[in-house]
Amino acid sequence: MSDMGTPALIHQPHRKDQAIVAFDFDGTLTVRDSFTQFLRWRAGAGGWFLGLARLAPDLAAYAGHRDRGRLKAASAREFLQGVPRTQLEADAEAFAGQVWPGFIRYDALACWNDWGKKGAYRVIVTASPETTVAPFARRLGAEALLGTPLVFDADDRVTGAFASPNCRGEEKVRRLHAAFGADMTLAAAYGDTTGDTEMLAMADEAGFRRFKG
Repeated sequence: MSDMGTPALIHQPHRKDQAIVAFDFDGTLTVRDSFTQFLRWRAGAGGWFLGLARLAPDLAAYAGHRDRGRLKAASAREFLQGVPRTQLEADAEAFAGQVWPGFIRYDALACWNDWGKKGAYRVIVTASPETTVAPFARRLGAEALLGTPLVFDADDRVTGAFASPNCRGEEKVRRLHAAFGADMTLAAAYGDTTGDTEMLAMADEAGFRRFKG
């Protein structure tokens, strides 16, 4: 039986008096897409270009269906299928440690830290896999992480599938409600693409490609 992962990686319990602030990850807290960079880093130059060649039919199909979730699942199968969970976690930790200095946006980090000083409950809501974002979330001191969880098989190896829909658009809102309740509100939200529009619309303060504080 496969392990479908947890619906949410909540690191700290949320107090009702805490303001919840949501941050997209890729392109908002970082300078570029983290999952693509992780796959490329892990595969090495040769493995990366070989993998892209094998993904050519999926890349061509994406031009028609425009389903990012399908393309992401194809990439996970190509580059990660069969990888043990412990190995993936170790690789993700090494990747985060290596790229951190030039990968995190410092204007975003200042805003993140400012909300932390105010005692806010800061949650990262990302389309990237929770397993690969988790090391960054720990370094940031995130109170919670909601992402697209990978499926692991009975031997605790990556199957290449995801346990939930791609965490973007309406799915971000659904995941927030699942984690914090249907009546939850956001004091602020930050994002950088149309995949964050619905989450930003929930917030009292919305930052689209900009930060305050």
